Amino acid sequence: MDLDRPEAPDPYSLLPRVPTFTLTSEDVTEGAEVPAACTADGGSTSPHLTWSGFPESTQGFVVSCFDPDAPTPAGYWHWTVANLPASTTSLPAGAGSPDGALLPDGAVQTRNDAGTPGYTGAAPPPGDRAHRYVFAVHALDVPTLDVDAGTTPTTVAFQALFHTVARATLTGTFAL
Repeated sequence: MDLDRPEAPDPYSLLPRVPTFTLTSEDVTEGAEVPAACTADGGSTSPHLTWSGFPESTQGFVVSCFDPDAPTPAGYWHWTVANLPASTTSLPAGAGSPDGALLPDGAVQTRNDAGTPGYTGAAPPPGDRAHRYVFAVHALDVPTLDVDAGTTPTTVAFQALFHTVARATLTGTFAL
């Protein structure tokens, strides 16, 4: 593994600037290592997330987890959930299970870059530097996007870009 490759930029710093709001977790702390349960070897349990301070005009949300440090030109999508109602202000740990049973009605969970539905845990290549896992909540000016379970995470992100009125991020790290 080439540990001398440059670090990827913060993926959201490359997008148009929007207001921010607060994203916290009982499981993930900004800049700290993600807990074992949130890793592929630990069970791929999505962390608890809660958010507040988003614009009153918010009509819906998209939640995602992205690893910009994956050794690919496009990073690695670990989780994408679209069409979360504006009344949703938190997701419990495990909401990213393949069956999506803990998600609100109407939410759409896409496949991750492993090709499976739901959240796939942190799993950087052994010996690589610590990877960043950026959990993001996008407040949207529409209640839903035109997506379904077969839509790619990149397509969800592209559609959300044009409707994002604010964004919150929380970044954990992990290395093997």
